[in-house]
Amino acid sequence: MYSVNVPVPGRVRTLANELYPDLVGFDTVREDHSCLLKRLGDADHVAQLQHRAHRALEGAPAVEARIAGIDYFEDPPLGSAPVVYLAVESPGLESIHADLTDAFETIEGLEGADYVPHVTLARGGDLETAKRVADREVEPIRWTVSELEFWDGTYKLPVSRVSLPA
Repeated sequence: MYSVNVPVPGRVRTLANELYPDLVGFDTVREDHSCLLKRLGDADHVAQLQHRAHRALEGAPAVEARIAGIDYFEDPPLGSAPVVYLAVESPGLESIHADLTDAFETIEGLEGADYVPHVTLARGGDLETAKRVADREVEPIRWTVSELEFWDGTYKLPVSRVSLPA
């Protein structure tokens, strides 16, 4: 599965690392952190997929994003529950997501109107622990999203980047 992801600054990764002791009871704790912007699907020709995404992103400006706190999905549409995450507020990212959903098929329940920008911290485990972690106060982290990554989910690596002009 290929996707377009938002790289996060070191301050977000540092926050995730600081929260690690509270997350060890979950089935899976993420070590790599980014914000999934849009799933693109699988492709025999990655270059064609990237070209379509580049066209959809043409003219998209750099946007502001903010970690607003910690939250959780009690019953996510895919995978184990609960999912604990850093909530990302960004009307600009939501707008870019909408542009990408115009160019690529929308995954029901996850994208389009159901899209929630976030950075996953952990999944699977105890709901009460998820609630306790979500109750923690964190200092907001603001940053400018000036580039996006094309992500190869099979190898869990970025395959290229696209700049968003300031």
